Amino acid sequence: MTAAVRADAPWLHVGPAAQVLALLDGHGEEARVVGGAVRNALLKLPIGDVDIATTALPDEVVRRARAAGIKAVPTGIEHGTVTLVLDGHGFEITTLREDVETFGRKAKVAFGRDWVRDAQRRDFTINGLSVSADGVVHDHVGGLDDIAARRVRFIGDPDQRIAEDYLRILRFFRIHAAYGVGAPERDGYLACIRGRGGLSTLSAERMRMEMLKLMVAGGAAASVVAMADGGLLLGVLGGVIYPGAFAAMVEAERALGLDADPVRRLGALAVAVTEDAKRLTQRLRLSNAESKRLDSMGHRWWRLARMDEATARRRLYRLGEPRFHDRMMLAWARAGREADPAPWRDLIALPQRWRAPAFPLKAADFIARGFAEGPALGHVLTLAEDAWLAADFPVDDQRLQAIADQTAARFARDHRL
Repeated sequence: MTAAVRADAPWLHVGPAAQVLALLDGHGEEARVVGGAVRNALLKLPIGDVDIATTALPDEVVRRARAAGIKAVPTGIEHGTVTLVLDGHGFEITTLREDVETFGRKAKVAFGRDWVRDAQRRDFTINGLSVSADGVVHDHVGGLDDIAARRVRFIGDPDQRIAEDYLRILRFFRIHAAYGVGAPERDGYLACIRGRGGLSTLSAERMRMEMLKLMVAGGAAASVVAMADGGLLLGVLGGVIYPGAFAAMVEAERALGLDADPVRRLGALAVAVTEDAKRLTQRLRLSNAESKRLDSMGHRWWRLARMDEATARRRLYRLGEPRFHDRMMLAWARAGREADPAPWRDLIALPQRWRAPAFPLKAADFIARGFAEGPALGHVLTLAEDAWLAADFPVDDQRLQAIADQTAARFARDHRL
């Protein structure tokens, strides 16, 4: 089945993508843009990477690229993939393939020239479309109807597609959250439930990639509920989940005009205490930065509920703006979607209207009061900082000297100096 492109696709005619497509199309070979770029063009959504499939064998792709002065990188040449770099843009070029044996990411493939078989080996119908340089969309799997219906459907037998690569379970919900409407397609949903045991075979890195993408998809809240109802998240996250808090986090971000944040949303979904952050780090092989953010979010976030402004200033000083913001957002999400947003918005905006001064007392202030360098000096400075915070960050010299005197006297009395 073919149809005229129903979306503006100027990149087919001008620019680097059009140049690469023209290079590989002709002289006995055919090339088409495939996958997400076609899907997004038809849905009138922004275009990301432009991937190209071709009948030309990898060696021929490299030969043509070099003859045209285009850099060719053999990123996956054993599977037929060469990356061409033109004007700073990378384009994955893959020779048409058909599966000979399928076992997850290590499928054994044979090169071919059959566009129908190449489409049939892909995951979902809306990803199985291709478009040639003349702007004609080629549909061998029913993807155009599913694009029109905003329906995410497996190509062929869902159980077989999933058994080929269990990551497709997560991709089903992530793609549905990004492009689908309504409930997930029933046959695919039930197949995901039947195949959920295979999630344990996936690497942590691959699950991390899909889960973080799912977190920021437009329909993520509904997809998370569907996954929870199907018993699919326990095998991925390994613990209790909080779909209500996740939905509340999504709404809070939107209310504040914030970009969707995958780590912050993951915290709302699955972090109640710091131990949850440690478990997620292991299950998803999170980066150090991601792990530290979740750990901070899970650390006594409940203490931030119903704070007065003076307490909030002390929390902001101790945590720093990024951690204060993350933890406040989690506390708001945990308060539920029915919570009055006004006080939460006010506290979250604290860093925009108040900035903590630096602690003005120094080691010299206590050396002058008879303290020698060493552990005692560090201890008394800590006590003085606590007293300064309790006094609401005074900066006038008289109050600072009083804090220093009182702290020094207290330390001497407690330690019998």
